[in-house]
Amino acid sequence: MFEATFAAELARRIGSTVEVATDNNLIEGVLSSVTSNLVLVIEVNTGYNNLKQYISVDAINYVRFPAAA
Repeated sequence: MFEATFAAELARRIGSTVEVATDNNLIEGVLSSVTSNLVLVIEVNTGYNNLKQYISVDAINYVRFPAAA
């Protein structure tokens, strides 16, 4: 029920820097895409390798949008 509203709100913020917390991880990166079931966050490293993290919407505890420094 709430997942659809949550996914819709995240979809409005595609391209933003995010921190996504699950029970086991804190993933930081750029919000790349959102579906009703999955969120894709691209972790931007200092090198050339960017890591794609797919996260189930059900597994997300919270999402934070850090302010730019």
